[in-house]
Amino acid sequence: MSTPAAFPQSLRFHEGGPLDTASRRVRAAAERVARSPRLPSVAIGAFAAGTALGWGVLTGWLTPRGPLTTSAALTSIVVSVAVGVLAGAALRSRWAILAAPVAFAIGVEVTRLGVDGPTVDGIHTSEYGLIALVVGRGFHALVALVPLALGATFGAALARRLLTRGEAFDTPSRKIALWTRRGVATAAAIALTTLAVGLARPAQTDAITGPDGEKVAGSIAELTSVEIGGHDLAMMIRGHDADAPVLLFLAGGPGGSEMGAMRNHLPELEEHFVVVTWDQRGTGKSYTELDPTSTLTLEGAVSDTIEVTEYLRDRFDRDRIHLVGQSWGSILGVLAAQQHPEMYASFTGTGQMVSPLETDTIFWEDTLAWARANGDDGLVEELTSIGPPPYENFLHYETALSHEHEVYPYDHSQNSEGEGGFSENLLEEEYTLTEQVHLLGAFMDTFTTLYPQIQHIDFRLDAPSLDVPVFFAQGTHEADGRAEPFAQWYEMLDAPVKELVVLDTSGHRPLFEQPDEFVDFMVDVVLPATGGGGDT
Repeated sequence: MSTPAAFPQSLRFHEGGPLDTASRRVRAAAERVARSPRLPSVAIGAFAAGTALGWGVLTGWLTPRGPLTTSAALTSIVVSVAVGVLAGAALRSRWAILAAPVAFAIGVEVTRLGVDGPTVDGIHTSEYGLIALVVGRGFHALVALVPLALGATFGAALARRLLTRGEAFDTPSRKIALWTRRGVATAAAIALTTLAVGLARPAQTDAITGPDGEKVAGSIAELTSVEIGGHDLAMMIRGHDADAPVLLFLAGGPGGSEMGAMRNHLPELEEHFVVVTWDQRGTGKSYTELDPTSTLTLEGAVSDTIEVTEYLRDRFDRDRIHLVGQSWGSILGVLAAQQHPEMYASFTGTGQMVSPLETDTIFWEDTLAWARANGDDGLVEELTSIGPPPYENFLHYETALSHEHEVYPYDHSQNSEGEGGFSENLLEEEYTLTEQVHLLGAFMDTFTTLYPQIQHIDFRLDAPSLDVPVFFAQGTHEADGRAEPFAQWYEMLDAPVKELVVLDTSGHRPLFEQPDEFVDFMVDVVLPATGGGGDT
């Protein structure tokens, strides 16, 4: 670096003036750079970006759908902060705040190109597409990109402070900018710490207690996981008496998790049964077991149901258990009872599905008619452009099915569960915060894989008879697309016992909409008709 003496006379300036001060600072900075054992800037940039890129590749390989567990989310935060600090310190520049997250994101996205599902596919601006973006990439950004940027901020600031010793911040404007950046970084660090504390909250299910607040003797209340079909699948088991008849509940979807709904609306069922709420593979607390999706099949889901049944029969020493299925779970229940009637004391369907393809076709037709009647030309154009189901693209089902509450309206105000349905039950303590975030994403990813596989099912052809006592709790306001095929199947169905109750203020989820009536049906009709069930 040239000194003022080396400049032409016309560019010289008086000693102590502004130009002299600036020159001395430039010379001092140059001397510090000269003394610093620094690698060429290209190499340093490559090292910093490569570190973040490598962390992204590792993340995309180990957790292609992002952190799905508490430990994975907390690890993501800690490691991302550390990688960010390293990148910021290496670059000695605030550019690391952008470069590190971008390199990480590239590593993740390239590594998981072979993974399918709405949460990892291309970004769509529809309602379902935005939900998938928020609970998928959005959550991953929160626990990876934000910590990376925060770490890079601190790393760059630390490196610059050590090198400059504060000389660059001796003017008021620069001091204000410095303290503003520090304030923002501190606020972000506090927010991230608060998030980590929330993520660390463990899932739990409360003990069953009596009026005195003490645990009921002989009761059972646990969250557990069992190896089923080579996968660790979660279940919640609750009952006032561990010797009561065992009831296995199969949630809807495919992809739904109803631990929250069962705890919110059906605690009285636990007074009469040992109630087992199982998160099927790819759903709720079992979302981590979704991949590889190539092995997630209808046949596997039925096989898993039977294996869970065998586990419960062994554990509780029962010859037979009661089976309850809601919506998609009612399909699983029929197929499992059809294959192994000797394992089941009864099957109860609620929101019973009979022919998914016919159901969806009726929905499409009714929604198209509704759109035309209401002058919704945009919806008419969307529906006619995609045509009737079945669909390969999950998002096409959004167009045909997401207007159910408008096409088939009814008053939910009297019901325990309102119009929000499944989504009203996400924030229960049986789920960790990470699991709560992913409940909707798990639904979408699992639905996308399994739903195309059930388009051939029609119980009017495939299950004209069942060798177990069968019971149905349906809603008066069930949508025509489900109610009409069910009415036809019920009329022709042959079974040792066949009973139907129609709950007067309910739609597709009567067990959660009118839980008292559903419990009465199970206790006053199902149990007496099966002799209590469980033992031969």
